[in-house]
Amino acid sequence: MRDHLHFYIDGQWVDPVAPKTAEVINPATETVAGHIALGSAADVDKAVAAARRAFPTWSETTREQRLDLLKAIQAEYQRRMADLGEAIREEMGAPSGLAKGFHVGLGAGHLQTAIELLENFAFEELRGPTLIRREPIGVCGLITPWNWPMNQTCVKVFPALATGCTMILKPPQLAPFSAQILAEIIDAASVPAGVFNMIQGQGSVIGTALLDP
Repeated sequence: MRDHLHFYIDGQWVDPVAPKTAEVINPATETVAGHIALGSAADVDKAVAAARRAFPTWSETTREQRLDLLKAIQAEYQRRMADLGEAIREEMGAPSGLAKGFHVGLGAGHLQTAIELLENFAFEELRGPTLIRREPIGVCGLITPWNWPMNQTCVKVFPALATGCTMILKPPQLAPFSAQILAEIIDAASVPAGVFNMIQGQGSVIGTALLDP
């Protein structure tokens, strides 16, 4: 039984502003696999504030600094691959071989792609007399679906990190476990506080708050 009742905000595991939980059902067995905390707009406000505070410093990091951090995440990801596979098996009812192989492997592939692109990406380009500079856009709200939980999470999180953006991740309420482990991976890799934040909850609540300008 997995009980994930805290959010990852500003580099810390914190209690939700208002305690509320939901069951997570394993679709393969139709049994309760665990529980998660359900966040509110107040939790989103805390996460957005943390991401905004972190952005000025994170956006000014060098290519080399972000590469070092992505490689640290990669080492932690590889260490937790079995845990990720088991979480995916439970949260979405995937066969064990598929969860531990293809699903976890896709996430690892997106991380490697982000590293390779960052190594060679031209952030500045001279076109005639014009210098084009590609800069981090700011705080990103990342909302992911249940059916490919690690694939869809990694294809959003790692490019955002690589390009110097900060973020708030809202994983799928139906398949939240693997994102919880990814947050543990990011924390273990010493990603600076506020760069990555994660709140579990309902799309109608967390998603709506993330979209509110």
